[in-house]
This record gives sequence, structure tokens and C-alpha cells, in this order.
Amino acid sequence: MDILNPKVTVLMPVYNCELYIKEAIDSILNQTFTDFEFLIIDDASTDKTVSIVKEYNDCRIELIEKPVNTGYTNSLNYGLKVAKGEYIARMDGDDISLPNRFEKQIAFLDANPEVVLCGTAVKVIDSDRVIRYPEFNDYIKLEFLSQNCIVHPSVMIRKSILDFYSISYDTNKEPAEDYNLWVKLLNYGNLYNIQEVLLYYRVHSSQVSQKRFNLQVESSIETQLELLDFIHNGKDESLSSLLNKIFRNNKYSYKDIMFFNQLKKDLLLANKSEFFEPNGFEKYLIQTEYKIINSYFIKRDNFNPNIFFQFIACKHKLMSKMSFRTQMKIFLKSILFWNVKKT
Repeated sequence: MDILNPKVTVLMPVYNCELYIKEAIDSILNQTFTDFEFLIIDDASTDKTVSIVKEYNDCRIELIEKPVNTGYTNSLNYGLKVAKGEYIARMDGDDISLPNRFEKQIAFLDANPEVVLCGTAVKVIDSDRVIRYPEFNDYIKLEFLSQNCIVHPSVMIRKSILDFYSISYDTNKEPAEDYNLWVKLLNYGNLYNIQEVLLYYRVHSSQVSQKRFNLQVESSIETQLELLDFIHNGKDESLSSLLNKIFRNNKYSYKDIMFFNQLKKDLLLANKSEFFEPNGFEKYLIQTEYKIINSYFIKRDNFNPNIFFQFIACKHKLMSKMSFRTQMKIFLKSILFWNVKKT
């Protein structure tokens, strides 16, 4: 191993991980691929995390102790700055990497220089659940329109791309900073998910605070807007407002339906460059449209004749189609002024 020029930098920010950190460290030190430096960045832990790390005597481990807690994303960006490896392998202090994880990811990245990031399938610890997201770049991009589909601690990233284009995690996007970084990287190469489970991923039973959940939702919406901006130049408040509703499963207005009707045409035309795989993108728009019209015309709490007239006015413009039976239900409920009875 070349200490000054390792093939891989393992980047593992930690904070109060005393229950799991030994398993995490051992899983890295037991990799079949051994040419790496192992940066463990402690964010001013108040438990035994640091003392456990200091028990190890391995020249590949470099423990960086932050005197003040400044946050997860801050630790990540510091690690990217000081990393010496050709590749950055992410790891969290409560997960477990399988022994051949690095060997397989490095082999793939070495053989595919157009790929800038490689994730893997993961198995949830203490369960039979396997998370396996889309494999190829075209389908990853489509999935990004709805959700993050790359597991953060499973990734290996080509550091030369981060350095050359001055890319780092956006601290304002935490706790969805990874999702935002993946979308940025689409500018510079392909993303890929190995379909083999190479990481055991821990899901904690503790509930995420409502405040943090709201921040994650807001960050994800901003990232989805950035993704659509690859083809639809220029964000506007109407698009942002509609995405907010779609992401949160909120109620829609008739104005939303009319806006989306024009938006889908604009987006299909803008995608002539085929940034998004055309058939998959059209399917995404159809599914989104159905979600909106289903909420407004079917799952509403009250009806009146105007609802049916609105449906007739926009029916021929819809990509998604409703059955005759469903249309009759809308008609009957509308003329009967049908209302949901509250209990």
C-alpha cells in the first residue's frame, strides 16, 4: 500500500456510534481490497466512540477529532477536501460492508471510466429486506424524479470529478445532501447501482423529528426541480408549488390540473434531447397526471355539478384515461351533490 497515494479513501463521519462502530471498522479492515486510507471524522462525540477507534493499531486509520460539533455534512466536505484516494468510498459508523465490496466497486469503476459514481444493493440489518434500486443511469434518472435511489453509505465516487469541477455536498440541502450531490454528478458522467448486496444497512427504530422530516422534504423538492431544470430551463413558483403538493400528497385544485396539462407538453417537448429515457419519462408524466386528477375528481370530500363540467372540459387533454364506470361515478356524485360524512 502507498500511504501517500492510496487507491481508495474510505470516508466515515461518526457521532456517538459506540454501539456499532467496532463492527463498521472491522468490516472495512477486513476488505479483500487493502489499498486504502480510512478517514474517521468524529463530530465531538460524547460517548465512547473515540476511545473505541483509538484501540485500533492500523496505519490505514486516520482519526480526525473535531473539537466542536459542526454537523454531518461539514464532516463529509472536510473529508472530501483531505482525501488522497482516486476513489471515495462512503461508509457510516453503524453499517457493515461485505468483504468484497471495494474489490467489486473498484473493478467496475476501473472498467467503466464514464461512470462517476457506483452504489450497491443493500440488506437491512436484522431483517430480510433487500433494497435494490435501478441499475443503469437512464433508469436512475427517472427514479430521481420521485425519490433518491442511491444508498449513501454504499457509494464509491470518482474523486477526480469532484476536484476538477469543485463539487461538494451542499450544507443547505441536509438531510438530503446526498440526493442533491447525485443530481449534480449527472452533469459529468453516469451513475450505476451494482445489483449485488455489498452493504448491510442499519435502520434505526427511533423516529425522525418532524422538523428534520420537513427539511428533508423541502431539500428533495429543490433537488427534483434542479433535475427537471436539465430540460426545463428556469424554475417558477407554480412548478415549485405543484411539486410540493405532489411530494406531500396534498389536495389539488382545478388550476393545478390546467397547469400540469401545459407543463407536461412543455416537458415532453423539452425532452427531445432524450436526457430522460422517452418512454419512461412519458410514463412518469402519465402517473403524475393520474395522481393529480384522481385526487381532484375521485378522492374529493364533496361534489357539485361544476366538478363534472370541469372533468368534461379537460377530459380530452389527459394522457391518463379513466374507465367509463369511473366517469359515471363522477357524474352521479356531482349531480347529487355527494359529500363525505364526517364522523
